[in-house]
Amino acid sequence: MKNKFIKQAKVAVAVGMLITAGCSDLKEKPDFINPDSFYKSATELELGVNAIYDDLGMGNGDWSNHFYDRYVFECLVGYQIGWEKGPLQYNLGNISASDDYINIYWQECYRSIDRANKLIEVADAMDDPANVDKVQRIKAEAEFLRAFYFYELLRYFDNPPIKITSTKSFKDLPDNAGGKRKVIDQIYADATAAAAVLPASYTGTNAGRATKWAAKTLLMKAQLWDEKWADAKTTAEDIIANSGMTLYTDFVNNFDTDHENQGERIFEGQISAKANSAEYGNNSAHFNPEDFPSDLGGAGWGWLSATKDFRMSYEDDDKRIGGTFIETYPTGRTAKTSDGKFPMVKWSAKADYNLSRFGGLVDPNANPNKPEELIFSKAWSGKLVELDKNYSNAEKNTIYMRYAEVLLGHSEACNESGQGDAYESINKIRARAGLTPLKGLTQATLRNAIVDEVVHEFAFEQVTYPELRRKSKFGGSPDYLGDYIKRYSATYKVGRVPKAKDYVLPIPLIEIQGNPNVVQNPEWK
Repeated sequence: MKNKFIKQAKVAVAVGMLITAGCSDLKEKPDFINPDSFYKSATELELGVNAIYDDLGMGNGDWSNHFYDRYVFECLVGYQIGWEKGPLQYNLGNISASDDYINIYWQECYRSIDRANKLIEVADAMDDPANVDKVQRIKAEAEFLRAFYFYELLRYFDNPPIKITSTKSFKDLPDNAGGKRKVIDQIYADATAAAAVLPASYTGTNAGRATKWAAKTLLMKAQLWDEKWADAKTTAEDIIANSGMTLYTDFVNNFDTDHENQGERIFEGQISAKANSAEYGNNSAHFNPEDFPSDLGGAGWGWLSATKDFRMSYEDDDKRIGGTFIETYPTGRTAKTSDGKFPMVKWSAKADYNLSRFGGLVDPNANPNKPEELIFSKAWSGKLVELDKNYSNAEKNTIYMRYAEVLLGHSEACNESGQGDAYESINKIRARAGLTPLKGLTQATLRNAIVDEVVHEFAFEQVTYPELRRKSKFGGSPDYLGDYIKRYSATYKVGRVPKAKDYVLPIPLIEIQGNPNVVQNPEWK
């Protein structure tokens, strides 16, 4: 897939963009292809679905891409921080309905949804007798992707407008009258339909496409959001019993380039600058330590990291630390060693820390020949970066779903429903991390433990903010999001207090102004 699918996706972008393009009666040869006349075979249909996958990475050329915007939203929690303008303002809780990150994220999600709508319509009408099964598989991929992007909207906006037909006119405007209920029901329908058709796995160049288990994982996630605990438990147990998936022994395998599209990695955006020079990831650009020497091949601005306080919230013997954080790296911030090399710095709780751009970096006056002085305290992400590569040469895929989500979802569903063994699945996660198993907790304390496990298992994967807000009630109990905001504010004295607007993002102002059918979220009126 790294060598073929991504290359196809680049071609498909131009085709995919036609889904929202109109026709023309120009006499000269048009510089576009009418999608109604282009999609005549399964081969062409596959190019179209590749274009929908493309928004999972940077194939559409959007620097502020889907995953990057999630980086920024995550800064609302306060565990992940940044000195670049966007992340900094989110750390302070200063966002608005006219925010660029929200606008771009919204546009990208609906661009992909509209593409999926068109593909599904075309597949239903397609006459390609030799490829009936392939056409149905591609349609199922489009259904999964439509459900995926609706879930991505649900988890941040609550009440996004829903539209399941392709756009024919600028007057063809959706509404959000059905609210959250209608969106969740559509996710149920699409994920269920996709799971019934999609294969359990792929081989060769198709590896990385949506599978049956990806669709069922998405279904479970929607059921958790809907608080359908018994249904979520059943779906999770189906995946656990029948998918054949197990946790990697080594947590790091979830984030390297040697284990992509296999094992517990259920669904990921395909990234490979080698296969397609436009299909790189900008993760390293934002998360690389800014003092990593460019002479060694890396590049980045260090815009995003986690706080020292968050890094210290891990138990000392948690085996996930080495896969989650960069614990040591060469620095260009000090003088070189006596043998002319860049000195290696190591993370230490003893190092000074503050929220400034340079807070937590090694002291520039540290003696490069004294290891005890070569310490830092910023919590750089080890999951997302490739230290030895310029971001434009990135090869790491972007992870969107892992088997650990299924296990923790299962424990949550058991705990909330009062049915089944709520400890079995979470203790598998903890066993891999080298932590003691849980037992004998009340429902409330186990609920807290599950939330804590989600935060530490998925740090830097941009799921903490939506998961905390899903399980929180502003001014009520439990309020995990509010607790994180208060801790961040008190620890670093930023003067921030939780407010209702922190618990859901606003529907973009451009949507409200341009679409009379859409009503703003109550917290933002």
